[in-house]
Amino acid sequence: MNTYRANPVEALQGASLAQRAASQDEKPMKPAPSIEIDTLVDGQKIGALVIRIVVLSLLVQCADGFDLAAMSYAAPELIRSWHFPPSELGPVFSAGLIGMAAGGPLFGYVGDHFGRRVAILLSTLVYGLFSLLIVASPDLHVMLALRFISGVGLGGLLPNTVALNAEFAPKRLRATLIIVMFMGLAVGGILPSVVATTLQHAFGWRAFFFVGGIAPLLLAVVLYFLLPESIKFLVTKKGASARATALAAQLRPDLGITPQTQLVVSTPNQGANSFSPKLLFADGLGWITLLVWVLFSAALVVNFFVNSWMPTLFRAAGLTSDQTAVTQAAYYVGAIVGGLVISRLIDRWGVVAIAAYFLIGCPVVAAIGTAGLSHAALTGVVFLTGACVLGSQLGMNAVTGMIYPTSIRSKGAGWASAIGRIVSTAGPVVGGWLIARHTPLAQLFLVPLVPLAIGGIGALALLYLCHRRFQGLRLHETAAGSRPRP
Repeated sequence: MNTYRANPVEALQGASLAQRAASQDEKPMKPAPSIEIDTLVDGQKIGALVIRIVVLSLLVQCADGFDLAAMSYAAPELIRSWHFPPSELGPVFSAGLIGMAAGGPLFGYVGDHFGRRVAILLSTLVYGLFSLLIVASPDLHVMLALRFISGVGLGGLLPNTVALNAEFAPKRLRATLIIVMFMGLAVGGILPSVVATTLQHAFGWRAFFFVGGIAPLLLAVVLYFLLPESIKFLVTKKGASARATALAAQLRPDLGITPQTQLVVSTPNQGANSFSPKLLFADGLGWITLLVWVLFSAALVVNFFVNSWMPTLFRAAGLTSDQTAVTQAAYYVGAIVGGLVISRLIDRWGVVAIAAYFLIGCPVVAAIGTAGLSHAALTGVVFLTGACVLGSQLGMNAVTGMIYPTSIRSKGAGWASAIGRIVSTAGPVVGGWLIARHTPLAQLFLVPLVPLAIGGIGALALLYLCHRRFQGLRLHETAAGSRPRP
């Protein structure tokens, strides 16, 4: 009988294969570890990456503050050079605001769809280029058109810097870091006073737009090399996981993150491909969104009413150009102080701080028109006005960045800014109309009390709704997508 004998080599190979198969059955491959983005961000110690983002965003926001203040400083010289009544500048002021209103939703969509970094770069380039072209304006009609286009670029900065900073900031410091970033608005508002005392004597009103155009173009180069994209945005986009994990490793070197680490976003990525604001009213956000728009409008209309006409009115009241520059700068110094204070209040008490700022602002703004104030007293009142008015605006920027989830954050901030900018166009126009009617200062500065009071009442209503939605005073993104408790 023939007996088959296995080849010893084949037998060994078979045994080896069987052992490996058994080993694989006993020890299956472990999936790559995963980390939820909110946990990653909230557990960080503030390091170089976040500091770089806040500083770069602060520099970007300088453009917003510089733009409005620069036009205000240029106004008296323009009136003297081109010989037209002050009321004709109202539409020029408003053209920039209308451009910002268009740019907010447009670049909010770009930010949610293509990335915060891309939108910030494009916005900065558009604003810088068309601000520089204003230098060559032959008349108010051309200046109005260029102001509109530069405003479109400027309007795109707010929603995307808010979104970028909110998505890198830990929950415990989110409002603080967003408002620190928005200190750039106040710093930018101070810079035209420097231009007024150094360059205006040589270059006239054009000095403001030389600086306002060249600086953003140079900054765009810096942003291209140094500004990162949002980790949360990258995680929601296909093919961007390697960039996201590299940024996550910089943010949290303590976690030992590798290219195999899976990053997870808790909120779904819905709505980024839509320009419509429909999702801002979904999932219990309807009344909250409407109130956010009301508060943005109230803060901005008062800011632009007061800020657009203060230099012209102070010069007409007898202040020298240097005294006017100092008093105007006090408005933005007050904003820095008011913004820093409200940032900590929002992190702890939420919308309570917004309501307090609106209500305190009523008597403060009214005091600007008090007859017989010395220059020092007027400067002090303007300082407090900046703290309350711009402080409430900065606070609303932070609140908006905390209410909406990642997928619609830029859209939420962009539409809020747009609605606010549209309404705020009434500020310079109403101011110009009242000035043309020779309205006394005491009555002129009673007008902003109406939107301030509306803002205070609206903030109390928003406080109630946010308390229900977030189940407390503090605002945090983890609860932003949840429904309000019954």
